[in-house]
Amino acid sequence: MEYLIVEDERFAYAELNRMMTNLRPEYVLVKRTITVTETIEFLKSNTIDFILMDIRLADGSCFDIFNHVEVLTPVIFTTAYDEHAIKAFKLNSVDYLLKPFDEKELEGALIKFENLYQNSRKATLDPKLLEQLVSNKTKNRFLISKGDYYHYVETNAIAHFYSEQGVVFLHTFQNKRYIVNYTLDQLEPQLDPQLFLRVSRNCIAQLKAIENVAKHFNSRLKLSFSPECPHEVLVSRVRVPVFLKWMDGVVD
Repeated sequence: MEYLIVEDERFAYAELNRMMTNLRPEYVLVKRTITVTETIEFLKSNTIDFILMDIRLADGSCFDIFNHVEVLTPVIFTTAYDEHAIKAFKLNSVDYLLKPFDEKELEGALIKFENLYQNSRKATLDPKLLEQLVSNKTKNRFLISKGDYYHYVETNAIAHFYSEQGVVFLHTFQNKRYIVNYTLDQLEPQLDPQLFLRVSRNCIAQLKAIENVAKHFNSRLKLSFSPECPHEVLVSRVRVPVFLKWMDGVVD
């Protein structure tokens, strides 16, 4: 197998190259490119098996590459920014690895690639298979920006998401809250439906955070959380059957 690495950060490239050498020493790194322009020129005249591609490059976004050259090669995206996931999966993406990732996560992405493309060096991703891949893609962590620093929060540490005046907050079991650059509509398909449910128009809750469920006026349900949600959360009469099935472990 021959592959291309598109990565402008020297240390990120060195670490990725090290992991690839450990995991797939038989694979051949054909080239490393560091800019959109250089990558376009390479792909115009070369054929490879897959690409490991950072999203933000020195001269722009990697998505500009796809506007200038037809890329049929499978891509494993590697990035520190999680807001591009949906856009990436609309392309011929195999996986979306959020930095910092480890060898186990890279191994999982490589196995996906090998399972999908083992029978054809130049295969393209079947649309139905891609749709299934995207639908099964759930986030295991969220990147948080605070001042001049970044860190991440594991998804299983999140008690609920809620919106206030158009701003969406992530609220952890440690009772910390952070602004996230998603709408609740965007978050829903990225969360494990066994654990998270859109319980109201302005709240997505994790099952373990729900401390009490009480019957409320007009056949609604009132939820209490631990840690507490800053505003009242009521499950509408229409949503009650779905909510109770979810509480009972039944997910449609």
